[in-house]
Amino acid sequence: MTSYKAFRIHRDNAQHSAGIEELELQAPDEGELLIRVKYSSINYKDALAGTGKAQILRHYPLTGGIDACAEVTESNDRRFKPGDSVIVTGHELSATADGGYAEYLRVPADWAIPLPDGLTAAQSMALGTAGFTAALALYRMEINGQRPDMGPILITGATGGCWLFCGKHLRWGRI
Repeated sequence: MTSYKAFRIHRDNAQHSAGIEELELQAPDEGELLIRVKYSSINYKDALAGTGKAQILRHYPLTGGIDACAEVTESNDRRFKPGDSVIVTGHELSATADGGYAEYLRVPADWAIPLPDGLTAAQSMALGTAGFTAALALYRMEINGQRPDMGPILITGATGGCWLFCGKHLRWGRI
């Protein structure tokens, strides 16, 4: 098989190390996709994991990156075909499963969603998981009946986390 490069994070005997490594490309199993990563965002969690500043990863070694926008190269799921553009975010990326800081990534097809029309791969990862979380927060507030007359709303995600301010009573919370 072919090899590819990935940013791998190791922890052995309380010693942290991280760097670019060559890995062997493996074909996807039933229900999985093999995707060629185009972009991945940098989240605060990724910085903590990559530098060893916090115990973010649940096992080692692991490839960092909590999201990816990619092109399907092989599919063992009828919903996706080679050439499809997909986004993978959340789930277990860079916690218990390899993440998006790699040239290729194998993921369960259930973790992938088609790249929405009108959104480029670069734009999707410029928004990243933090921006997506902020959008979900706003969407959920609309579903719950939040209206302009209820006060100002501030949702931020620029630091790779997502925080919410809502209403007239200074209610802050991490999403």
